[in-house]
Amino acid sequence: MSVSVLDPPLPAHLQVEVTSACNLRCTMCLVRYRPPVNKLAGAMPLELFHRLVGELPLRRLTLQGLGEPLLSPHLPEMIATAVRGGIRVGFNTNATLLNRRRAEELVASRVDWLHVSLDGAGPEVYEAIREGARFDTVLGNLAGLVAAKRAAGSATPWIRVVFVAMRDNVAELPALVRLLAGIGVNELRVQNLSHSFDDTGTGGYDEIRDFTARQALWSGADLARVRSVFAEALAAARDSDLRLRLPSLADEGGGNCGWPWEAAYVTSAGVVQPCCMVMGDDRIRLGDLTESSFADIWHGPAYRDFRRRLDSATPPEVCAGCSLYRHTF
Repeated sequence: MSVSVLDPPLPAHLQVEVTSACNLRCTMCLVRYRPPVNKLAGAMPLELFHRLVGELPLRRLTLQGLGEPLLSPHLPEMIATAVRGGIRVGFNTNATLLNRRRAEELVASRVDWLHVSLDGAGPEVYEAIREGARFDTVLGNLAGLVAAKRAAGSATPWIRVVFVAMRDNVAELPALVRLLAGIGVNELRVQNLSHSFDDTGTGGYDEIRDFTARQALWSGADLARVRSVFAEALAAARDSDLRLRLPSLADEGGGNCGWPWEAAYVTSAGVVQPCCMVMGDDRIRLGDLTESSFADIWHGPAYRDFRRRLDSATPPEVCAGCSLYRHTF
């Protein structure tokens, strides 16, 4: 394996967890199974953020992690920093805090994309998944964002709804397509659960691992029903301007993941991880920005060894259960 494969140039894409605090306890998220985090204590310090942005040749910056980005007091400054630097920037939100004033501010900020999590077409299913949220509030906030963008005559942000497909909510998909098309959302991205958590063994991941085993579409249970739902959703999207992306239902085997060569994920505390799919900084960490520079971590032995193993027939255990690695995300 060549040196360039193990030691690539600094990445042009960075994903930053701007806060580890969240106001919801979603069934498929690790936040639900961990103690709550104070929104001030959980925020990435601006000094660390500016150091990172100044050190890397960034072209794309994603401002999200396990927490809710709108809880970060530094989010407007982070967006402004990226825009001033000519860096494409955006984030995912649960939209519970995305009132009309904040929507107008975000449109004016020139943020490039804004993704909203919406895992149901009505309150019963959605609120059972996104514990602490109210469907009508989120839907109203989403419609307000579309209206704010239109009122400003702005081409940005690109508005995408993200739907995490599970056995308990997948039947909602066709109705959600019709609902979003009526609002004027640009895109609906349907994705599978992110990870099997099979690498975690016993301990603090038992609950989320068991939940995933029950709910994951890739298990093959209900496959005929899921395919029928997907077909109905595609038919509904064809009659609208909504762009629809569906995940694969077939596990094609692993490989061809470019994250450790092209991008990196940094937690709010400064822990560097190989990608955004790894929930929990105790599962894999490649360095700590409170102890080293990003460049030293990126070119260091832990990253080089991780790339070597990922490029082999025996990838790191944390990658083997990843739906992105297995092409089912």
